Amino acid sequence: MIRRTTLGGHTFEFPDLADLLAKATPARSGDVLAGVAAESQAQRVAAQVVLADVPLATFLDEQVVGYDEDDVTRLVLDTHDADVFAPVSSLTLGAFRDWLLARAAAGDEASISGLARGLTPEMVAAVSKLMRNADLVAVARRTRVVTGLRSTIGLPGRLASRLQPNHPTDDPVGVTASILDGLLHGCGDAVIGINPATDSPAQTIALLELVDAVISRYEIPTQSCVLAHVTTTLRAMEAGAPVDLVFQSVSGTQAGNASFGVTLELLAEARAGALALGRGTVGRNVTYFETGQGSALSADAHHGVGGRAIDQQTLECRAYGVARHFEPLLVNTVVGFIGPEYLYDGKQVVRAGLEDHFCGKLLGLPMGVDVCYTNHAEVDGDDTDTLTLLLGAAGCSFVIAVPGSDDVMLHYQSLSFTDVLTARQVLGLQPAPEFVAWLSRMELLDDDGRVRSLAPDAPAARTLLAAAR
Repeated sequence: MIRRTTLGGHTFEFPDLADLLAKATPARSGDVLAGVAAESQAQRVAAQVVLADVPLATFLDEQVVGYDEDDVTRLVLDTHDADVFAPVSSLTLGAFRDWLLARAAAGDEASISGLARGLTPEMVAAVSKLMRNADLVAVARRTRVVTGLRSTIGLPGRLASRLQPNHPTDDPVGVTASILDGLLHGCGDAVIGINPATDSPAQTIALLELVDAVISRYEIPTQSCVLAHVTTTLRAMEAGAPVDLVFQSVSGTQAGNASFGVTLELLAEARAGALALGRGTVGRNVTYFETGQGSALSADAHHGVGGRAIDQQTLECRAYGVARHFEPLLVNTVVGFIGPEYLYDGKQVVRAGLEDHFCGKLLGLPMGVDVCYTNHAEVDGDDTDTLTLLLGAAGCSFVIAVPGSDDVMLHYQSLSFTDVLTARQVLGLQPAPEFVAWLSRMELLDDDGRVRSLAPDAPAARTLLAAAR
């Protein structure tokens, strides 16, 4: 369906919904690479004007990736809840934006959060394209998603963290030292999650047993995860390994997931296996997914109806449609990890991080962000500071932290443990409640409830140092 508008004496035409969504997207290098970006700011504004008049219900009838050719499309449409969608079903996208902002201003969390199962990924991608950064923060802050396994994620006034103790050779002493460092800084309440240097089942099991021993010995209310491929984790479960969370990177198209070596059926099998282990204490969310704008493009899996390329942010939201189906404990976008070919500079990374967080939460996900960048991108620590504080204000479920902000195994820059402390202190946020109680028992909090500066001979430090030996 051709849509058109006249702006400044020039008529702009958009041949289909995929093209309209792409042209309305704020500038990013990945869309230029894919050949779908707006050719001028005037064209982008024209696309946003046209998009604002598109009825929300259109996204149930007009698909960017065909129903018959893509299992992600089928999953989203077959599980769509028409009753939940009913309160906003008559709105255009522009009116829906106004509806969200009005309810956010009124503090109406129930109305916004309750919409999740009635919205499709394309709907939330589209409405985000009509919003400024402050709009994304305001609505996400009033969108509540709470999950749990051995800690509770997503409660108001909380900012959880993934402690990421990666090591280039999976050395157990190096991994344990990083875990100790993170715990002493009050990090790790979302998960202690390791990216293994190799994807072998034996190494995965060894790392799982290492982290489980620390968690069990000191009764830490958190969960472990070794971010191996889901098939490796299945083999680890079959061998009796202590698996808390099943991890997998996912994409927004069937072809993109195939490039990761996964299917929806395989994800369902792994989730069932983890549930059967019954390792939760406060909840039963046993999956963990990572996404990132540009993943489908990098796999040449970004094409939709008629072979037309789809913008990377819309495809990112479709990945959230996959994750939502499997009721995850955690989902995060590794926002700057793929590189400047997809998000060129700090401005694009900040915008993408806020978009991803907003869209994920609106779809009902416990959304976190790896505030990160590669060393060949036009991004620096000032940009990550800005994004971290904005995400904290937006009610982000969790962020990722590594020793000294430098991941020596994956060779990229993320947040440091002290960056998490800073965000919590500046914004008045705390870790997960179960973790706060543990930090208090371990004498890691001062009288005001803040993580204290520890001398090596402090009681808590002595206790945790034993884990490193």
